[in-house]
Amino acid sequence: MTHNRFIILGTGNAMVTRCYNTCFILQDHGQNLLVDAGGGNGILRQMEDAHVSFADIHHMFVTHAHTDHILGVIWVIRKIISMQMKGKYEGVFHIYSHEKVLGILRMMCQTMLTPKYYTNIDQTVLMHELTDGQQFCAASMEISCFDILSTKEKQFGFSALTSDGQRVACLGDEPYNEHSRPYVEGADWLLSEAFCLYNDRERFQPYEKSHSTALDTGRLAQQLGVKNLIIYHTEDKTLATRKANYSREAAQAFKGRIFVPDDLEVIDF
Repeated sequence: MTHNRFIILGTGNAMVTRCYNTCFILQDHGQNLLVDAGGGNGILRQMEDAHVSFADIHHMFVTHAHTDHILGVIWVIRKIISMQMKGKYEGVFHIYSHEKVLGILRMMCQTMLTPKYYTNIDQTVLMHELTDGQQFCAASMEISCFDILSTKEKQFGFSALTSDGQRVACLGDEPYNEHSRPYVEGADWLLSEAFCLYNDRERFQPYEKSHSTALDTGRLAQQLGVKNLIIYHTEDKTLATRKANYSREAAQAFKGRIFVPDDLEVIDF
């Protein structure tokens, strides 16, 4: 029986229209960690189509404050507070991130939620400020967060140790920085962005946007000695061929297993 899974809610970069922005659920023995929420209330539809109830989401990690990652969080908060007020949600909801993200979330909640919703912040919705290298427990996992040292926007990745000893590393949505090595090297699973194919780099200009290609990601996974690679945060103009072509290109450099999921795909491990 499989006890761990990734439920991929969205796979696209910021400006996609043919799929949802990148976000996912990391599930460990029925405990769920929601990572980011995309750019709007589409997160409600994605959760519904994934057959996951917000009543089962008690922990969330937000990587950074770009619109395609944080705007959906306000909808998650509103949905959960509404369920709490109706007696359909047990316990509290925990949000983990660095100080910039939490400051923006507090501002959004104060200005966008009605007072009856906002009074639940710090009561039934708790925000936990993280610092580079901090360790914490969430959704039955031991998690270490790290600053990816982005030059665009303060962003944290994380390394999670599941209850059965597998290590999952999330690099966020920008190219790898050596500061992250202690957290991600040798991981069982690596989640990494790839904006496009290397062969399409002139068309999509990933490097000008501080992103990588599928070939770059394959090289990185091989260099870090990880076992399994999940590629996400891509363009949406080649969805029909994305899975095959991104996998093929990454496999030129990486000898482990490669996953290029579609929205709502589930990966058991």
